Amino acid sequence: MNLIKINREVLLKPLQAVCGIIERRHTLPILSNVLLVRSGNRVDLVATDIEIEITASTMVDAAGEAKTITVGARKFLDILKALPEGCEVSLGMQEKRLQLKSGKSRFNLQTLPEEDFPRLAADEGEATKFSVPQKLLKGLVGLVQYAMAQQDIRYYLNGLLMVVEEKQIKLIATDGHRLAFAAKEVGDKDLARQEVILPRKTVLELAKLLGDNDDPVAIELSASQARFKFGDVLLVSKLVDGKFPDYTRVVPQNQPRLLHLDRSQLLQSLQRAAILTSDKFRGVRWVLSDGILKIICSNTEQEEAQEELDVDYKGETLDIGFNVGYLLDVLNNVDVKEINCALGDSNSSALITIPGRDDFKYVVMPMRI
Repeated sequence: MNLIKINREVLLKPLQAVCGIIERRHTLPILSNVLLVRSGNRVDLVATDIEIEITASTMVDAAGEAKTITVGARKFLDILKALPEGCEVSLGMQEKRLQLKSGKSRFNLQTLPEEDFPRLAADEGEATKFSVPQKLLKGLVGLVQYAMAQQDIRYYLNGLLMVVEEKQIKLIATDGHRLAFAAKEVGDKDLARQEVILPRKTVLELAKLLGDNDDPVAIELSASQARFKFGDVLLVSKLVDGKFPDYTRVVPQNQPRLLHLDRSQLLQSLQRAAILTSDKFRGVRWVLSDGILKIICSNTEQEEAQEELDVDYKGETLDIGFNVGYLLDVLNNVDVKEINCALGDSNSSALITIPGRDDFKYVVMPMRI
C-alpha cells in the first residue's frame, strides 16, 4: 500500500525538527518512534518524550487516504540523510513494515502500533494567548538559557521562568549561583498575568527551532501547558510544577562601584586567564584599584595568569573572586559593544547590565578564592 511520494528535502526538514527531543535510550520503545500522520495533502510528523510533543508538518502534491504509522525515528532520519540530495522518496506499508524506496535503494523498517503512541492531551482551562516575532523570543531565550541549572535537586531551577504581564514578556533563569533576567515589550495591549516554568529541554528545543525572522510565534500559556506555534511547527510542553525563587530580591541595588567595560576586551582577557584554571576549580580574582582592573588566575601547579584592563575607577581597592565560567557565559551571549558591571564588597554579588537599557540583568555571586 502506497503512502507518500515526496522529495527527500521536503520530508527531511520536518523530521529533523521533531527528532531533537527523542532520547537515545527509552524504557518505552514507542518513544523512540516518530508518528507519521497522512491526511489529504498534509503529512504531520510527531515526536514526544511524554513531557514535550513536537509536530512538524509538510505538504505533498497528491492527496491520499488518511493513514497513521509509527517508525523508528533515528533510523528513518539516518536513511534520509544518507540518500542523495534532491532524490524522490516513496513510502509504503508492507506486512506491518514501512517500506522506503528511493532510486535503487530499498529499506524495510519495523513499525509499532500507532494507538500505543502517547499524545499530550490539550489543556481545556483558560490560557493567556499572544504572539511575538520569532527572533524576539529566540533572542530573549538566548540571553538567559545558559543560566538554567542542570540536574539540580531543586527541579524548578532546571527550567526557565516565563512571566507575562502588562505589555511585557520576561524570562528568568538561575542555578542558585547566578541569575539572568531579560524582558521585552510585546505589542501595545495589556496581557493577563501568567507565570510558568518551562522545562529545560523545552527551552533548548525552542532556541534551536525558532528562526531569526519577524514571522510570528503564537504562544498559549495555561495552568499545565505551554504551546508554541510557528511556521510548520507546533511545540506543546508540560510545565514544571514548583515555586520559582523571587528574582527581584536577588538583584543587588545601589552597588557603589560601577565599571564601564568593553565586552570583547573583557571576554578575551578572561578567556586567556581561564586557560590556567583547573576543571574543578574555575576561580578567577578581580583586583580593582585606581584606574586598573587586574584579572588573576592561578592553579594547583603554582602557575599564574594576570591580565590588566584600564578602567575609569577611583576609590578603595576591591579583591573579589568569581567562577570564570559564569562570566564567560554572559559575555558570550550578550551581543553588545559595552557592558556595565556594578560591584559592592568582596562578599556581594556583581550585577552586569547593558548601558542605557533596563531589559537585561545578570547577577553572579562571588566565590571564595
